[in-house]
Amino acid sequence: MDAQKVVLKGRDLLTLHNFSPDEVAAIIELAGELKEKQNCQVPHACLQGKTLGMIFQKSSTRTRVSFEVAMYQLGGYPMFLSANDLQLGRGESIADTAKVLSRYLDGIMIRTYSHAEVEELAHYATIPVINGLTDLLHPCQILADLQTIKERKGTFAGLKLAYVGDGNNICHSLLFGCAKVGMHISVACPDGYMPDGEIVRLAKEDALPTGSKVEIMNDPVEAVSGADVVVTDVWASMGQEAEQKKRAGVFPPYQVNEQLVAHAAQDYIFLHCLPAHRGEEVSAGVIDGRHSAVWDEAENRLHAQKAVLALLL
Repeated sequence: MDAQKVVLKGRDLLTLHNFSPDEVAAIIELAGELKEKQNCQVPHACLQGKTLGMIFQKSSTRTRVSFEVAMYQLGGYPMFLSANDLQLGRGESIADTAKVLSRYLDGIMIRTYSHAEVEELAHYATIPVINGLTDLLHPCQILADLQTIKERKGTFAGLKLAYVGDGNNICHSLLFGCAKVGMHISVACPDGYMPDGEIVRLAKEDALPTGSKVEIMNDPVEAVSGADVVVTDVWASMGQEAEQKKRAGVFPPYQVNEQLVAHAAQDYIFLHCLPAHRGEEVSAGVIDGRHSAVWDEAENRLHAQKAVLALLL
């Protein structure tokens, strides 16, 4: 596939569900090409004169740094906008903010809590809006995950990914991402923390044309058995701090540790979006062990997002 032949200019990236398998494949392919250019110090300033506004209502290490560096390396200008920098923080409507920012910028990346607010922003904006994370979905992270899997495994065909832990935004976007690329996914969560039923339904629809198998269960051993990729996330995400104590009593059987990954394929890789809490959702032996690809995964946030920016803006 020629990634340059897939036209995404002007599109929003709110969820991978809205992108076809070919479009997802094109983003991953271009991410690899841009990574190679960066590693070979080949200039690729395809966004000269473009400006990206970055709205952060949730703080971040990887999202902020990777998007800023991405725009810089593509020749554009990244503009950081905290909640305190905008009149949003003083009651201006999302619709009015979207209309104004559309007159100044070439694109908006937003990292926030409510997915509905991001959808509203995209509805009223006349420029591309990129979901840098909401409580429901985290598509940019999963594009980096898919790029990492492709680098390590060479293909998605026939692979099984196991996600163990909270049925959160990472889990939701992995369901969509695996379905789009034809990779099987088994999700193991405790009762009360299962992924959103509508997300699961849509992911199963997405899986039909690609042959992906989507399984939701309680048993982490069953999910991880034979898995080529094992993924987890923190037990309490940002904004769920009040639930930390309760969750700490529920999730220990879902820790990804040496005993659990013994059921995975011998050459499995481990992924985690970070930040990680060693001794909670993952043992130090797994995340710092020879199967871990978390640092490649973190780096690939830069390259996958460069591909998104280059194609959308």
